[in-house]
Amino acid sequence: MRSFRDRDRDPGRDSDRGRDRDCDSDRGRDSDPGGDRRLARRALRWPGVLALALVLPLAGCATGPHAGADSGRPTAGPAASGPSAGGTGTPAPEVSARLRVDGDIRQYLLHRPAPASAATDDAPRPLLIAFHGRGADAAELRAKTRLERAATARGMLVAFPEGLGHGWGAGTRATKQRPDPDLDVRFTEALIEHLVRTERADPDQVYVAGFSNGGSMALRMAAERPTLLAGAASVSGQLPTGAAAVQPTGPVPVVVVYGADDPVRPLAGLPSPPPDPGEPILPTRSARDSAAAFAAAGGAGAPVTREEKGYDRTVWRLKGGAPGGERRPGGTVQLLVVDDAGHTWPGSTVAPPEGFGPVSKALDATDTILDFLTGPGR
Repeated sequence: MRSFRDRDRDPGRDSDRGRDRDCDSDRGRDSDPGGDRRLARRALRWPGVLALALVLPLAGCATGPHAGADSGRPTAGPAASGPSAGGTGTPAPEVSARLRVDGDIRQYLLHRPAPASAATDDAPRPLLIAFHGRGADAAELRAKTRLERAATARGMLVAFPEGLGHGWGAGTRATKQRPDPDLDVRFTEALIEHLVRTERADPDQVYVAGFSNGGSMALRMAAERPTLLAGAASVSGQLPTGAAAVQPTGPVPVVVVYGADDPVRPLAGLPSPPPDPGEPILPTRSARDSAAAFAAAGGAGAPVTREEKGYDRTVWRLKGGAPGGERRPGGTVQLLVVDDAGHTWPGSTVAPPEGFGPVSKALDATDTILDFLTGPGR
């Protein structure tokens, strides 16, 4: 019987291998003056992040042939700040990079969109941060979702960060494995700030998404840093409750996509999870209560539910005059409950591990959440 510790894991993933190696600094990538001005206007979105995040010469650089040390997979491409393999000086579209935050060297995969023209190469670009599930890694989420293809086709930057110990501190309770429960929140803030400065990410168009434990991490970021984000999406992830509770603090558009037949973390929530010898399992509220908490924080009115082909959609419309709402007039909180779907990513072509339940083809979760995040809301 599989433990919860392994339930998000790709069964074919190799064990930890390799070693860290030093790499070059962000040479040759000038700061975007406009990006710096936008950052200054939004300094309050990152309280203390510059003091907490030490971006050393390792930041934003390639990790070399051992980039896949935590995943057993090869590196995604050349140095983040260096020229392309062709020697043209054009940044590589896919890179593996590092950022030192709070003394830890954190890794992430970055995908850049192709510039539409030379005139738009320096234009600010939307940014999506995508969190993998527990026991998995960035490459596994990328393969399962193909978010990098769909998002870069829309002109977005996509970063897939690696969680410490192949997981995320999605709850607020300290544990033996995660004595600082806020570490991943600060890492995410630092990563966003770094990509705004070095990749011209648009601070007005920063989004987060994730699967399972990563979905709960995306919800935590939306709950605790609503003014930092323009939207959030969670697939098979719920808000932690109990001693690890996360409570939304302000308006932000959120979509929760959930399988009606999830056997791992049920639609109705997991208030009393079983013990796990590796790391405690977070208790969570139901998918509907998770969405409703964001609706309440945004001053939304009564929800409206409608049946669509293969799923039910419940929509709460955020109050137009709510603080922060100017970035997303008419924004919504939505819950999509997918029929005949388990603890899986709807529309994925990657077979889930045994015991996760079926993958629905009624909708493509990747396109659905990107439509929600970058669209005007419904």
